[in-house]
Order: sequence, then C-alpha cells, then structure tokens
Amino acid sequence: MSLLPKTDRAIIAALRGDARMPITQLAQTVGISRTTARARLEALVAEGRIRRFTIETDQDVEGEVRAITMVELQGRLSRNVIRTLTRIPEVSTIHATNGAWDLVVEIRTDSLVNFDRVLREIRDVPGVLNSESSLLLAHVSG
Repeated sequence: MSLLPKTDRAIIAALRGDARMPITQLAQTVGISRTTARARLEALVAEGRIRRFTIETDQDVEGEVRAITMVELQGRLSRNVIRTLTRIPEVSTIHATNGAWDLVVEIRTDSLVNFDRVLREIRDVPGVLNSESSLLLAHVSG
C-alpha cells in the first residue's frame, strides 16, 4: 500500500482519538466538508486502510509503532516548530521540557515505514536542530 495523503492521515488520527466521532465533527476537526469527510472515510474502509472501529484498552496495540522523540530547537523558531508539529497527524503528544532537549514528542504510526516518514518530516521542520528517537516496546507497568 502507498503512503496516505495528509487528509486521510488526519482523519485516521482524529478517529484514533474518538472512533465514534460523528461525521460532522470529523469534518470540522480535519477542516474539510462533511461530504468530503464521508467520501474519504468510505474510501479508507473500502481500501482496507480502516478495517474496523474499535475501543482503546489498557493493552498495547498490536502492530502499532510508538516512539518518543526528543527534539532540540533553534530558540526563536520554537513556536513555529510546535505549531507545525501539532499539524502532523501521527504526533500524539508534545511536551516542553528542560535539559538538553526542548521537546518530547510521542509519535504513533501503523508501520516502521510511516514512522521513518514522520521522523523525516519532523527533522525537516525549520527550527529543528537535532532529534533522537526511542521506539517504545512492551508496556511494563500497571
């Protein structure tokens, strides 16, 4: 399967947050018309990109690639970097921090290929000086 367009990735990211989201709310969240949202959602299901709508449990999601990426910023561009990162659908959380790294970014993708693409996208953001990522393996505490 080929890489998904940004709109489709945004739809999937929104549904990961709330798989029961009404189509009108989904369209608003993604910034597209209701008709386009319905058509893209139906296409994603027909193509097998979305196989089912489910719930999140306390179990690790099989096949999901999760990583923590530490990001060093160029000072004056930090607001622009954060604004750009929030627009990447696979970026699930961003935390400002102190120390050697300026941001801690959690990334969730469905494959290592997509993780690599997202990592390159982050590194290409003007103002990102350096990054270091760690893949999250098994969840080990309560």
